[in-house]
Amino acid sequence: MTTVLKNVSKLFAKTLALKGIDLEIDEGEFVAILGPSGCGKTTLLRLLAGFERPNEGEIVMESIKVSDKLMNIPPEKRDIGMVFQSFALWPHLTVKEHIRFPLQHHRSSKRILKLHQEQRINEMLKIVGLENFGTRLPNELSGGQKQRVAIARALASQPSLLLMDEPLSSLDAELRMELRHEIKTIHRLMKPSILYVTHDQSEALAMADKIVVMKEGSIEQIGTPEEIFFHPKTPFVATFVSKANLIKGTWEESVFFPFHNKTVPWNGSEIPLSFRRAGVFPARPEQLTITNKFGLKGIIENVMFQGKESHYRIKINNTTITVHVDQERRLKVGDVIGLELLNQKQDQVEKTVESIV
Repeated sequence: MTTVLKNVSKLFAKTLALKGIDLEIDEGEFVAILGPSGCGKTTLLRLLAGFERPNEGEIVMESIKVSDKLMNIPPEKRDIGMVFQSFALWPHLTVKEHIRFPLQHHRSSKRILKLHQEQRINEMLKIVGLENFGTRLPNELSGGQKQRVAIARALASQPSLLLMDEPLSSLDAELRMELRHEIKTIHRLMKPSILYVTHDQSEALAMADKIVVMKEGSIEQIGTPEEIFFHPKTPFVATFVSKANLIKGTWEESVFFPFHNKTVPWNGSEIPLSFRRAGVFPARPEQLTITNKFGLKGIIENVMFQGKESHYRIKINNTTITVHVDQERRLKVGDVIGLELLNQKQDQVEKTVESIV
């Protein structure tokens, strides 16, 4: 099922939660909505679920308009499944009974699934790895097992669109990593369209086919995980997703001089215009390296050992920069170092500098 949002806006009292959202979710696509708290991502999900209707624009599912400012098809009449952050399991139902519920009551549940409920229930238990837990109640399950039940219940009726509202945020770090792999596997096996709401950049990058980055009710950028991470189009996307340092300096055409230092030119030919207008250069922590000979001079303020790499906070001209360095030699607080941008072809930079002088 293809889902399309056309110029969708949502107003709560005097607060504009969504502003002119245009988005398409293709059949079988895994789309992550990524953004900080209050950016409108959960409001967007609630509109798709049918819990709210837009003040402007329309939502179309399978070429049928399901919502605009005058009408709204309710959730139970939409071919959707939903997984909540809080599991939302019924305490008196067993695991099997949770999975059976949508097969019996979901209006869009396929007739063949209703006729072969036991087969479908066993299939879903196997997919989520709970074959031996079918008779257990929710209070007999761990947090990860509860979320697996919620996923199995949501997918049992084969919905065309699965909505997931920060489903892993209440779990510990190890469980989150495990369930990421399981959700990806389920998506590959069953191929539902998925809209996955999260504020966790690593979740979105690891799982999605397409990422929608939101800020203050608007879409900042849409792209593949690789496009979003390596080629952010705005300073917000660069800092929120890539955790880039926005280094101030001077732009002269495609050459950037960090901290206005004309002796250290950086090649910025691939940096979007929005950064040049802001007078900054986005440098991810792993794009910078520490040297004793060249580059910008700085002082190490803090060091965090992270196994295969060390994370440094370096102060340059009253600005703190984060650098991730993969090296055996560990520097210490107070060391004076040089800072360089990796993958800089110095001869190309020098030719560009000469062309604008």
